[in-house]
Amino acid sequence: MNYGKLSWIGVLEHSDLVCGQAFQDTKATRRSFVPQEAPPKMLRLIESFGPFQKRAILLALDMACVPMAYLVAILVQPERFAILGEISPYLPLMMMIGAAAVTSAGLGLHRMRLTAYDLSGIKKTATASLILGTFGWLFNFLIGPPLTVGLHIVFVLAYFMLASGLRILALQLVLELHRMRNDRRRVLIYGAGTTGIQLVNALKAHKSIEPAAFVDDNSAMQGMTVSGLRVYAPAHIRDAVARHKIDRVLLAIPSLSFPKQMQIAHRLEKLGLEVQALPSFAQLIGEEPLLDKLRPLTPNTLLGRHALDQDLSNRAETYAGKSVMVTGAGGSIGSELCRQVMTCSPARLVLFELSELALYTIEQELHPLGQDNGIELIAVLGSATDPRIVRRVLRENEINVVLHAAAYKHVPLVEANPLVGLANNVLGTATLAREAKEAGVQRFILVSSDKAVRPTNVMGASKRLAEMALQDIASRSLSTVFAMVRFGNVLGSSGSVVPLFQDQIARGGPVTLTHPDVTRYFMTVQEASRLVLLAGSYARGGEVFVLDMGAPVAIRTLARQAIEASGYSVRDAANPDGDIEISIIGLRDGEKLHEELLIGEGLLTTPHPKILCAQEKGLSEIEMASAMRALRTAVASGDTEAAVAVARRWVEGYTPPMHQKQLL
Repeated sequence: MNYGKLSWIGVLEHSDLVCGQAFQDTKATRRSFVPQEAPPKMLRLIESFGPFQKRAILLALDMACVPMAYLVAILVQPERFAILGEISPYLPLMMMIGAAAVTSAGLGLHRMRLTAYDLSGIKKTATASLILGTFGWLFNFLIGPPLTVGLHIVFVLAYFMLASGLRILALQLVLELHRMRNDRRRVLIYGAGTTGIQLVNALKAHKSIEPAAFVDDNSAMQGMTVSGLRVYAPAHIRDAVARHKIDRVLLAIPSLSFPKQMQIAHRLEKLGLEVQALPSFAQLIGEEPLLDKLRPLTPNTLLGRHALDQDLSNRAETYAGKSVMVTGAGGSIGSELCRQVMTCSPARLVLFELSELALYTIEQELHPLGQDNGIELIAVLGSATDPRIVRRVLRENEINVVLHAAAYKHVPLVEANPLVGLANNVLGTATLAREAKEAGVQRFILVSSDKAVRPTNVMGASKRLAEMALQDIASRSLSTVFAMVRFGNVLGSSGSVVPLFQDQIARGGPVTLTHPDVTRYFMTVQEASRLVLLAGSYARGGEVFVLDMGAPVAIRTLARQAIEASGYSVRDAANPDGDIEISIIGLRDGEKLHEELLIGEGLLTTPHPKILCAQEKGLSEIEMASAMRALRTAVASGDTEAAVAVARRWVEGYTPPMHQKQLL
């Protein structure tokens, strides 16, 4: 099919842009296709021809075929010498040459590219031959000399073979000249089915890509020759690559699911090959997207409960006209807090962030909104552990409300770097809270975590110590209201499990779980931020606010939903032909099977039915002072063991991993 051939050629010429399933190669495996020498002079001459010159050459070929065809027709006649003597002064010949030019131009043969000269072109050449033969017979009948009908039939056949043959020979000449170039890429076609055959037929006319061999999983085709190319078994790919000097592999199996194509691609990349997958015809004509099938998950589906949709309008007076500072403003929670605070019409919003890129990103996003609504937007680079910059920012900007979302929260990273995690999460919170109290801040809201409840990891222990530090300061505060908000995992936040699953699915799997029985509480980033702001308006001092998050979600169920929502099936014992498998890799250091939200039993209601208040006792002033002094000393001296020992001593229920216990 001409349409198919042309489509595949277009795909290959623009493969990096058209193939939505193009596989990215590693730097180590990518080959360089730099020409080693200049193309042949004749090829450079041919490539220098413009469209008009190429059409003129093709038209000249059609005209030149007339005398050659007549000569052939005459030479096969018994009276050939007599006929040659009678054709004088060659007027008929001249007329036929002119007729050939008109016929060829009329049928568009001179506009047909050599690479596109296929069955339709051959049909047009046959039509031109019949027209010229008929014209020659009529011309001969009218003005003579008399020639036999058989001569004209031979002329038609000879002209057809010469006109089509010269085009085929010209194409082969050009292709041979292209093959002499050192930058021509030799490709291996994976898939010897219909798509693979169409692709090979198209590539045979391509100037820079040369099909060299097939690979197919079908044992019945292995060892056969298809479209002039040998079909190899997948087990013999290495031999085929070496024998044919393969540069690139093209996956011509669009019906195969994307994860399975990815599995093949990963195997091929180990051989140092560039791998690309061709889209299906449905994708080429727009019936299917060229991009991968991955689609964002619907948070409400994963939550297993109704989303928290409390309007902030009736509590906006807490933030309206105020000077609000958000720490960790560039993070997942911090940035959403900033967006929602902007809807409450504060007078000033201070974006406090340690990461330059994160700060720049959120400042650029909010700047137009601030200008439109008359909200002063101030971006500050700094750490909550630095009392000097914290003090300056709080006082210069006359901060009324602090929303403290800055924290190190990735469990494995903090587990591997406990000293830094404790310093930032605990000492940073204590420093910020102390300076806020001294600066006369009205409200201070800490964003906490369910991992603070009977923690098994340093991150959770650091968040509980931060809560207790805040409770201690709150107990002696007469003007500043301190409170904290505790919730579970946030869907879509940096480091959360859902983006990880989506990335693994995009690579073809497997999707990894630490344990088959792991469960977690989930909420959306919008819910989490709204909860913080609502709780901040409810706070009277020292509260721990907890969201009724419904039933915990099994991570295995979440993984299955993520795979199925992306359009694939789970590969397991019950479905061995599925697309993506779920792999169990074992619990990480400090990871719990199930998270909790409460340390004690008592819960109080709030104006919002899903926001509860936990009355949890903390340490005494003397105990807290002792804990903070020991932690500061450990951090200052770089003593990791001493720092972890502080958390183990003072955090209720903290059970560090065995390797940490051995250090203590």
